[in-house]
Amino acid sequence: MRSFTLVRLLGLVALLVTLAGIPLYGQGGQDPAAQSQPSMSEQSPQSQATQIFVGKIAKSKGDLVLKDDAGTAYKLDNADQAKAFVGKSVKVTGTLDGSTNTIHVTNIEAASS
Repeated sequence: MRSFTLVRLLGLVALLVTLAGIPLYGQGGQDPAAQSQPSMSEQSPQSQATQIFVGKIAKSKGDLVLKDDAGTAYKLDNADQAKAFVGKSVKVTGTLDGSTNTIHVTNIEAASS
């Protein structure tokens, strides 16, 4: 009876390991964050989806940028709104222009801790 329980337990573990690996195949080895950003060739500027970006506002070459945790810097098209948040963690809502890596800002607010 103990060996039957052990076999069932090993079978369950094998099933869970197999199921846990399934989502990895669908990603094709890409960064999950990269998948959430729409391709510029797929959408026209008028139909770009609003996205939320999280990071810190910093100065770079005279411009204000948003630096995310991965180290990517996005230019911000609304420097006046971003000035109040320099050096702070923020959540920026807007659309991304992939050709210039610029976020067209809709809203900037302090990131919740």
